[in-house]
Amino acid sequence: MKYVDEYRNADAVARCADAVRRITTRPWKIMEVCGGQTHAIVRFGLDEILPREITLIHGPGCPVCVTPIEIIDKAIAIAARPEVIFCSFGDMLRVPGSHQDLLAVKSAGGDVRIVYSPMDAVTLARKEPQRQVVFFAIGFETTAPANVMAVLHAERLGLENFSVLVSHVLVPPAMCAVLDSPRNLVQGFLAAGHVCAVMGVEEYRPIAAKYRTPIVVTGFEPLDILHGVYACVRQLEEGRAEVENQYARVVRDEGNAAALAQLRKVLQTVPRKWRGIGEIPDSGWALRKEYARFDAAGRFAVEGIVAEEPAECLAGEVLQGHKKPFDCPAFGIRCTPENPLGAPMVSAEGACAAYYRYRRQSRP
Repeated sequence: MKYVDEYRNADAVARCADAVRRITTRPWKIMEVCGGQTHAIVRFGLDEILPREITLIHGPGCPVCVTPIEIIDKAIAIAARPEVIFCSFGDMLRVPGSHQDLLAVKSAGGDVRIVYSPMDAVTLARKEPQRQVVFFAIGFETTAPANVMAVLHAERLGLENFSVLVSHVLVPPAMCAVLDSPRNLVQGFLAAGHVCAVMGVEEYRPIAAKYRTPIVVTGFEPLDILHGVYACVRQLEEGRAEVENQYARVVRDEGNAAALAQLRKVLQTVPRKWRGIGEIPDSGWALRKEYARFDAAGRFAVEGIVAEEPAECLAGEVLQGHKKPFDCPAFGIRCTPENPLGAPMVSAEGACAAYYRYRRQSRP
């Protein structure tokens, strides 16, 4: 198979769902880690064609959703400064902070710009040497290589007016946090294929062994996801707990060596807060001291900003798979994409946004 249409072929999808049904003898709960997988599941109704014994739990794999509110407040404080051009991907502009979002800063006259690559921000810094250009560097391991390359390129160019506000998070520690929770129900994982395309699969093997939990690296099209479910269920039924790579057309076991070398050069592992979840040890990346001059939080002295998550938003419960978006009383009423209470309703990978777009008419 080479093309997207082949991975959305209805007959192939039905056959794969039937194959899952034939090997399933008991209830199993499987968490898809990535928000892109969540959207595919909800959009194509994949959870509805699986046997009733299979429950798909939506995980904390939406990078916008897990960005804590205090990072948003730091971004807002920086973006509101008159000397700053603040650059971000578009979905971050609507994520609510404590009192407003970045779009409100833009409406009030702040120079907030949507870019499509961190290199766009570097280019802007070269064109506007009298302004401070800040790029909002969020995301999982997937987006980190491009952000690192932007820092290295700015260093080569000798730019002193470019910096990044870093809020990178890492998947494996989040999976461990889910499994360590006394409320954990997860028995198997569908790991995010694009993360593993960068990082490889080796760091998942100790997790599978320690927690006796199968992990299947999976893509994002319907057939990818169902193949991943089949592989995970087969392991569970056979009493195995291994790492399998369903997404072999993209992911190599060793990952991307060139990208990994650059990541290790520029970034170091740090504790990181996750929206609605709290701090997870060693779950984030920050700039090493050799590159601290590119750290926007230090440059603009916003490290001291802290904030509490709003009690009404159940983002943490949704991100950990304890609740579905329909379980939130505010869903679709006080919380909509136009007026979100939390990030999962804003992001293109958020579970709440997926349910609002594809299933709000069928809300039980």
